[in-house]
Amino acid sequence: MPEQKNITIYSTPTCPWCHRAEEYLSHKGVSYTKYDVASDKAKAQEMIQKSGQMGVPVIVIGQDVVIGFNQARIDELLAK
Repeated sequence: MPEQKNITIYSTPTCPWCHRAEEYLSHKGVSYTKYDVASDKAKAQEMIQKSGQMGVPVIVIGQDVVIGFNQARIDELLAK
């Protein structure tokens, strides 16, 4: 199995796709760091700098950025 990568999810409490992404990673037994960009403006700016996006979720796996809940892309990056 590949080594555990650093995973960050930028999300908001009201985002259903954010919850799906978090549940999916938890179901796979993958640990991650979550930032609520609705209440943490510094993390919101960090997310925009990394992704060029203002929408959530933004998921960073290692050095790769996934915009939205893209299960196939998440699986691909986790398998690297």
